[in-house]
Amino acid sequence: QVQLVESGGGLVQAGDSLRLSCAASGRTFSSYAMGWFRQAPGKEREFVAGTSRSGAYTTYPNSVKGRFTISRDNAKNTVYLQMNSLKPNDTAVYYCAARFVYSGGSQYTRISEYDYWGQGTQVTVSS
Repeated sequence: QVQLVESGGGLVQAGDSLRLSCAASGRTFSSYAMGWFRQAPGKEREFVAGTSRSGAYTTYPNSVKGRFTISRDNAKNTVYLQMNSLKPNDTAVYYCAARFVYSGGSQYTRISEYDYWGQGTQVTVSS
Protein backbone atom coordinates (compact mmCIF):
# COMPACT_ATOMS: atom_id res chain seq x y z
CA GLN A 1 0.00 0.00 0.00
CA VAL A 2 1.17 3.55 -0.65
CA GLN A 3 0.11 6.89 0.79
CA LEU A 4 0.36 10.03 -1.31
CA VAL A 5 0.66 13.62 -0.14
CA GLU A 6 0.55 16.51 -2.61
CA SER A 7 2.02 19.95 -2.03
CA GLY A 8 2.97 23.07 -3.94
CA GLY A 9 -0.41 24.43 -4.89
CA GLY A 10 -1.30 28.08 -4.55
CA LEU A 11 -2.58 31.26 -6.16
CA VAL A 12 -0.72 32.47 -9.24
CA GLN A 13 -1.36 34.79 -12.16
CA ALA A 14 -1.96 33.75 -15.73
CA GLY A 15 1.35 33.01 -17.45
CA ASP A 16 3.10 32.02 -14.23
CA SER A 17 4.64 28.67 -13.42
CA LEU A 18 4.09 26.32 -10.50
CA ARG A 19 5.57 22.99 -9.50
CA LEU A 20 3.52 20.44 -7.63
CA SER A 21 5.08 17.62 -5.64
CA CYS A 22 3.62 14.33 -4.53
CA ALA A 23 5.48 12.42 -1.83
CA ALA A 24 4.80 8.70 -1.51
CA SER A 25 5.28 6.45 1.47
CA GLY A 26 6.68 2.95 1.23
CA ARG A 27 9.80 1.34 -0.15
CA THR A 28 8.49 0.24 -3.54
CA PHE A 29 7.74 3.58 -5.16
CA SER A 30 9.58 2.53 -8.31
CA SER A 31 6.99 -0.23 -8.79
CA TYR A 32 4.21 2.29 -9.32
CA ALA A 33 3.15 4.13 -12.42
CA MET A 34 2.15 7.63 -11.39
CA GLY A 35 -0.35 10.14 -12.67
CA TRP A 36 -1.72 13.61 -12.07
CA PHE A 37 -5.37 14.49 -12.40
CA ARG A 38 -7.36 17.65 -11.72
CA GLN A 39 -10.92 18.54 -10.87
CA ALA A 40 -12.42 21.97 -11.33
CA PRO A 41 -15.62 23.01 -9.52
CA GLY A 42 -18.64 21.43 -11.12
CA LYS A 43 -16.55 19.34 -13.50
CA GLU A 44 -15.40 15.75 -13.64
CA ARG A 45 -11.90 14.77 -12.64
CA GLU A 46 -9.62 14.70 -15.68
CA PHE A 47 -6.21 13.29 -16.52
CA VAL A 48 -3.32 15.74 -16.97
CA ALA A 49 -0.12 13.66 -16.93
CA GLY A 50 1.17 10.13 -16.49
CA THR A 51 4.56 8.50 -16.18
CA SER A 52 5.90 4.98 -16.17
CA ARG A 53 7.64 3.31 -13.23
CA SER A 54 11.06 4.55 -14.24
CA GLY A 55 9.94 7.93 -15.55
CA ALA A 56 11.26 7.12 -19.01
CA TYR A 57 7.80 7.33 -20.57
CA THR A 58 5.25 10.09 -20.16
CA THR A 59 1.87 10.99 -21.62
CA TYR A 60 -0.31 14.11 -21.62
CA PRO A 61 -3.64 15.22 -23.02
CA ASN A 62 -3.58 17.91 -25.68
CA SER A 63 -4.92 20.48 -23.23
CA VAL A 64 -1.63 20.58 -21.30
CA LYS A 65 0.91 19.12 -23.74
CA GLY A 66 3.87 21.46 -24.11
CA ARG A 67 3.00 23.33 -20.89
CA PHE A 68 3.03 20.62 -18.21
CA THR A 69 5.83 18.17 -17.48
CA ILE A 70 5.64 15.17 -15.19
CA SER A 71 8.83 13.79 -13.68
CA ARG A 72 9.79 11.56 -10.80
CA ASP A 73 12.69 10.95 -8.46
CA ASN A 74 12.47 7.35 -7.31
CA ALA A 75 15.26 7.89 -4.78
CA LYS A 76 13.08 10.52 -3.09
CA ASN A 77 9.76 8.70 -3.58
CA THR A 78 8.41 11.83 -5.23
CA VAL A 79 6.64 12.70 -8.45
CA TYR A 80 6.43 16.26 -9.74
CA LEU A 81 4.22 18.24 -12.06
CA GLN A 82 5.86 21.31 -13.55
CA MET A 83 3.19 23.65 -14.89
CA ASN A 84 4.18 26.53 -17.14
CA SER A 85 2.18 29.21 -18.94
CA LEU A 86 -0.72 28.67 -16.58
CA LYS A 87 -4.19 29.73 -17.66
CA PRO A 88 -7.29 30.55 -15.61
CA ASN A 89 -8.93 27.34 -16.83
CA ASP A 90 -6.10 25.36 -15.21
CA THR A 91 -7.69 26.29 -11.89
CA ALA A 92 -8.59 23.07 -10.09
CA VAL A 93 -7.71 20.72 -7.28
CA TYR A 94 -4.80 18.62 -8.46
CA TYR A 95 -4.45 15.01 -7.37
CA CYS A 96 -1.65 12.53 -7.77
CA ALA A 97 -2.38 8.84 -8.17
CA ALA A 98 -0.47 5.58 -8.14
CA ARG A 99 -0.91 2.22 -9.79
CA PHE A 100 1.16 -0.86 -8.96
CA VAL A 101 2.79 -2.31 -12.06
CA TYR A 102 4.70 -5.58 -12.07
CA SER A 103 6.88 -4.69 -15.04
CA GLY A 104 7.13 -2.58 -18.15
CA GLY A 105 6.85 1.06 -19.11
CA SER A 106 3.13 1.58 -19.35
CA GLN A 107 1.45 4.83 -18.41
CA TYR A 108 -2.21 5.09 -17.47
CA THR A 109 -4.76 7.78 -18.23
CA ARG A 110 -8.04 6.60 -16.69
CA ILE A 111 -9.21 7.23 -13.15
CA SER A 112 -10.24 3.58 -12.82
CA GLU A 113 -6.72 2.40 -13.58
CA TYR A 114 -5.24 3.92 -10.43
CA ASP A 115 -5.28 2.29 -7.04
CA TYR A 116 -4.20 5.06 -4.68
CA TRP A 117 -4.93 8.77 -4.49
CA GLY A 118 -3.69 11.77 -2.60
CA GLN A 119 -5.90 14.33 -0.92
CA GLY A 120 -5.30 17.01 -3.52
CA THR A 121 -3.79 20.48 -3.65
CA GLN A 122 -5.57 23.61 -4.86
CA VAL A 123 -4.20 25.55 -7.81
CA THR A 124 -5.85 28.87 -8.61
CA VAL A 125 -4.84 30.90 -11.64
CA SER A 126 -6.08 34.48 -11.79
CA SER A 127 -6.47 36.42 -15.02
